[in-house]
Amino acid sequence: MIRRSAIAVIVVAFLGLLGFVFLSRRPAIAPIERPNPASFTAESIAKGEVLSAVGHCVSCHTRPGGQPFAGGYGVNTPFGIIYGSNITPDPKTGIGLWSLEAFARAMHEGVSQDGSHLFAAFPYNAYTELSDDDVTALYAYLMTRPPVSATVPRNTIPFPLNISSLQEGWKILFFRSGRYRTDPAKSAEWNRGAYLAEALSDCGGCHTPRNALGAEKVRETYAGAVIDNWIAPALTEANPSPVAWTQEELFSYLRTGVGRMHGAAGATMTPVIREGLALSVVPDSDVRAIAIYFSDIDHAGARESDVGAATRGAVETSSLGSGQEYDPDANLYAAACLSCHYNTGTVPLAARPELALSSALTLPEPTNFIQVVLQGVSNTDGALGLVMPAYASSFTDAEVARLAAYLRRTRTTRPPWTDLENKVSAVRRELPASH
Repeated sequence: MIRRSAIAVIVVAFLGLLGFVFLSRRPAIAPIERPNPASFTAESIAKGEVLSAVGHCVSCHTRPGGQPFAGGYGVNTPFGIIYGSNITPDPKTGIGLWSLEAFARAMHEGVSQDGSHLFAAFPYNAYTELSDDDVTALYAYLMTRPPVSATVPRNTIPFPLNISSLQEGWKILFFRSGRYRTDPAKSAEWNRGAYLAEALSDCGGCHTPRNALGAEKVRETYAGAVIDNWIAPALTEANPSPVAWTQEELFSYLRTGVGRMHGAAGATMTPVIREGLALSVVPDSDVRAIAIYFSDIDHAGARESDVGAATRGAVETSSLGSGQEYDPDANLYAAACLSCHYNTGTVPLAARPELALSSALTLPEPTNFIQVVLQGVSNTDGALGLVMPAYASSFTDAEVARLAAYLRRTRTTRPPWTDLENKVSAVRRELPASH
């Protein structure tokens, strides 16, 4: 009896496996001759260029120092590194032989030209919302880029997670195909911003927490997440910034990489702006639409009247740390930071980020503050013209911890961070080799 039951279980499991394999199969789409660039209209190419910039495609498909769109950028995931593919029209190593049908299927369904499933590090869960016209424009733009022969490194996803067909199970659980649907209760600008943020820029990819299988927690959309050892703050009312992200402040930040009331961009947000939203091909109207969308999610309008008072209060603390000869923590701050972060008047200067307004000090964890102190900000990292020296080689873990504790105590009303020195040490261990 036991033997028969075991055989029955094996048969059912085998049939289930066969069914899953059959369900996961996708046919290959026949290759084509590389399209003649002249076959695409100038209007379609120009539209695709804008979409590519807003979607910051180049940042995920260009290795450091590599040719644009030739692939090789490594996306760190909990399961290993997944490298961005070569999406130039090279016929051997790129997408030169892909038809529009194959390209659209990859964007909308996460399936490659050869029928294999793509890993969700390629955000087809967002791109599925793109309109057919926009996918066609992106195709036109990419197919008219210079072809580059470049092979990307192998992904480091271990067996059996690297089996492409297993992605079908992930899709069954978490992926829903479909185009963006406008919200009739919202304005045209709001819907444009929602479309760009959700379907193209995939803002949730960094600002939404994920479950154990790497899928976004849809009930916690834009609630904040940890990306590459940095905290991507919440974009909802839970955002920890001392002042609300108003439409104008958010527009300035997304367009230039710096906002007077919030400081400068950094980490993975840098390429989103410098290689995307800051480019001249992107119209102000698109950036403003994104700002309208997120300032509505943040309910910034309801708190806009508090911005002036909060800003003045923050600037009033700007001189703290100067002339405090008997406070070693204040002296450490004055020696390293005060000259660049000191503001007078009622409004901080964009070139002098006011620390009392920075979410790096108001987040529940000190991760971002520690990161920027240790790594600094180079002329290629944050907003144009804003740089900050790296202190990894000149400050000990204890000194960074003292600085963090001092600023948390004097610039915010939040409770003290705990176990600071160990947290500094943990962040330091993950720094790039150059630090």
